[in-house]
Amino acid sequence: MTFAETLVGLLPTLLGVTLLMAVTALVLRGYRTRHPFAPPLALLRGALQLAAISLILSGIINDPLWVGVGLLVMFAAAVATVTRRIGWSRQHLLWVATAMGLGVAVTLSIIFAAGAIEFSPRYVLAIGGIVIGNAMSIATLSGRRFREGVIDHWDEVEGWLALGATPRQSTRELARRAVYFAMIPSTDQTKTTGLVTLPGAFVGAIFGGASPLEAGRFQIVVLAGILCAGAIAAVTLLYLLSPVRQKPVDTLA
Repeated sequence: MTFAETLVGLLPTLLGVTLLMAVTALVLRGYRTRHPFAPPLALLRGALQLAAISLILSGIINDPLWVGVGLLVMFAAAVATVTRRIGWSRQHLLWVATAMGLGVAVTLSIIFAAGAIEFSPRYVLAIGGIVIGNAMSIATLSGRRFREGVIDHWDEVEGWLALGATPRQSTRELARRAVYFAMIPSTDQTKTTGLVTLPGAFVGAIFGGASPLEAGRFQIVVLAGILCAGAIAAVTLLYLLSPVRQKPVDTLA
């Protein structure tokens, strides 16, 4: 297939995606939400990154060394994203890396040590990428929710501190609540899998030629991995963040 034929074949996709993002931006702008063009710009960035990673993966997907490098790049980008979302500092960067690293390492170790998924470069890359991405989302939600909770309930935190509670004790319930709310999207997705949604890993496995049973087995492992990595990352991150001695500045975007 020539480049021109490939381009013509992509036109319906480009048209559909452009219309979807135009509607998204118009709805958000019409309601006067903050950053109405953030979703379309995020999609554009994602499309460019997917195009680049597709070219790269075609050459490294069976090479263990380059798969490892690819996962490290994904992990670094995820850590930077979470840190930026919860408030950039070197200490936060270290804490996020520790929390996410622990969650991802424990999860992948269990999956491959138990033999739930074949230990091969392509599966390590696939499962690793999914787990890192979802751990990033859960860590971001928990960190932002905790920070916002501390700001909104600072009088209560100060009250506990005045009564002699330690900084960690004074924010313990806020931290637990933040972890709970951060886990809700992934928990709900897991509960409604096959009923409300057909997750990407399942659909991708089907399109790749796997039987529905095999695709379902793969998806269940993925969902369990997401919940495990997210729980460890969120709890660890909030344990590190929870000793608050001063009211955070509300500068989150």
